[in-house]
Amino acid sequence: MTGGTSPGTEAPGTGTTSVRGRLLAAASRLFYARGINATGIDAVIAEAGVAKQSLYNTFSSKEELTRAYVTARHEEWLELYRARVAQAECPRDRVLAVFDAYLDHASGAYEHGFRGCGLLNAAAEFPAGSPGREAVRRHKEQVQSLLAGHLAETGSADPELAEHLAFLLEGAMSRAGLEGRPDLLLSARRIAAGMLDARLYAGPDAHLDAHLDAR
Repeated sequence: MTGGTSPGTEAPGTGTTSVRGRLLAAASRLFYARGINATGIDAVIAEAGVAKQSLYNTFSSKEELTRAYVTARHEEWLELYRARVAQAECPRDRVLAVFDAYLDHASGAYEHGFRGCGLLNAAAEFPAGSPGREAVRRHKEQVQSLLAGHLAETGSADPELAEHLAFLLEGAMSRAGLEGRPDLLLSARRIAAGMLDARLYAGPDAHLDAHLDAR
């Protein structure tokens, strides 16, 4: 619970933007740690330290707050991704920057422990076909699209490889969340680097040979 104010009062000088930020930050902490359905509005208000009316002046419902949470997590990851891409020195590194951004997100300070991908956790609570679940799906599609775009920059415009890397990343994140071990994402990054190097630096028949070996 944030200090300095009681649930029924607001800090002096608090404006609409800061109230929204406090509510969203509180919801993000609680939704990630406890789950969305298990977190009531009163808990969010208490965690944010704002008046109850402030929540309804800012978000019309818990559903709207939840949508804002999903969007915020998406934007948070995109910021980390952009920072990693800016540091990358070549297309290969830009592919791996997607993995690095996941690592950065996983290493964030979650006071109640690492629980995997917050978006996938949220999607598991949303009904099929709901706007929230669709928003998570679009986010994951964007991640795969980013991988495909960076692969194209390497000269290997292979949608199948992009799909494999996306599956590797999401599978590793799910397993890391289950075991509470974000370091498992490092293993996924190493595997991805090996897949990239095999594709980029092998001879022209390497892909065909790998396909025949798989059969």
